Amino acid sequence: MPIDFSNKPGLVVYLTAGDPSLDATYEIALAAIDNGAQVIELGVPFSDPLADGPVIQRASERAVARGTRLDDVLKVSKQIREARPEAGIILFSYLNPVVRMGLPAFCEAAKVNGADGVLLTDMIVEEAGEYLAEMKKHGLAPVFLAAPTSPEERLKAIAEHSQGFVYAISRVGITGAQDQIASDAESLVAKIKQYTSLPVAVGFGISKAEHVQGVSRFADAAIVGSAIVALIETSKPGEEAKNVGQFVRDLRAV
Repeated sequence: MPIDFSNKPGLVVYLTAGDPSLDATYEIALAAIDNGAQVIELGVPFSDPLADGPVIQRASERAVARGTRLDDVLKVSKQIREARPEAGIILFSYLNPVVRMGLPAFCEAAKVNGADGVLLTDMIVEEAGEYLAEMKKHGLAPVFLAAPTSPEERLKAIAEHSQGFVYAISRVGITGAQDQIASDAESLVAKIKQYTSLPVAVGFGISKAEHVQGVSRFADAAIVGSAIVALIETSKPGEEAKNVGQFVRDLRAV
């Protein structure tokens, strides 16, 4: 079930659930959708988010300190699904919280609470047999990360087993806004598209309208995370949704 990114430029927005609060996450997600985001990635806060840069690390620490857990993120997913049934919802997590819940229980809960798919940052496709079986059983789309350093065989496997879309990492390293998008991104997308007809979305470092426009020349969508999370961090209390809505509208401006 590929995500529909036909309304270009396609845009995926990442939010750390529970930062600044669960209610705010819900309102921010609706504002992002209403202003042009086709997909919301709901980040499950984790105490040791090694793949994330300082902005998302801080957001995760704040959310964990407020007591946000995987169950809470699932409830927000259900709220968003009920309010905006047309939007794509991807649960974005490290493997640890999923293992603690139990893989079968997690996949069942994800489906019941309105998620379309799941991205586990530290799940590699070569070791994903049980995960893929449970995802298929519950009609969920597994989304895998493809990096510029991924060997050809891994790219083939990622393309074969991904559903919804393939997440192409624009550069190697941790998440975070950058001034320019790495040149590796375009060649990586071209490689992925040799192996799949799924949409390819590019993330890591995208923070400006010109980045989104540049990515849309060769990919189906741009993924914006750290820039959104940083905006939430610096917004006045109660103004997060309004500010994110405006930012998303600006990102999609041609």
